[in-house]
Amino acid sequence: MTDNPSELELEALSSYYRGIIEGVGEDPHRDGLKDTPKRAAKAMSFLTRGYRQDLEEIVNGAVFESDNDEMVVVRDIELYSLCEHHLLPFIGKAHVAYIPKGKVLGLSKFARIVDMFARRLQIQENMTLQIAEAIEEVTEARGVAVVIEAKHMCMMMRGVEKQNSSMTTSVMRGDFRNHLPTREEFLRYIAK
Repeated sequence: MTDNPSELELEALSSYYRGIIEGVGEDPHRDGLKDTPKRAAKAMSFLTRGYRQDLEEIVNGAVFESDNDEMVVVRDIELYSLCEHHLLPFIGKAHVAYIPKGKVLGLSKFARIVDMFARRLQIQENMTLQIAEAIEEVTEARGVAVVIEAKHMCMMMRGVEKQNSSMTTSVMRGDFRNHLPTREEFLRYIAK
């Protein structure tokens, strides 16, 4: 798979953006806008590159044998996504944890997994679950936890226009779901 769209895909997206510009009453040929359709197409392609990625490619064999069986936590992984309802951004951070069972995952792979799912048209609830399932699949861990905190522009820029609202979602699997002290330990690690 490739992260880059074809020229044909970019040209199709560009024509849609030209239509949007015309649809809002602007002239796509005026100086400030004449290259905007192509720039917007490239930006949208970048923001949705998760569709052109897969888990095996992202992990790239970076799963290693380990005797560690204690919790591993990666905090504050920045994420940028687009809500599937309004195509407006939501921005936040993910906290992930797992309890290894003979295998550990390379540290950077957590951020790459988060990005792969964030770079799709998405709702936060589903993205949280997808990240947890992917980490569980790759590591075969005894437990996986994912918490995402994000601010949604569809809530801030339009509709109810609540500037200070944020959303938190969580998925707890295995030991994190079934063993309250394990869940509480994780939540203490990620507390501000």
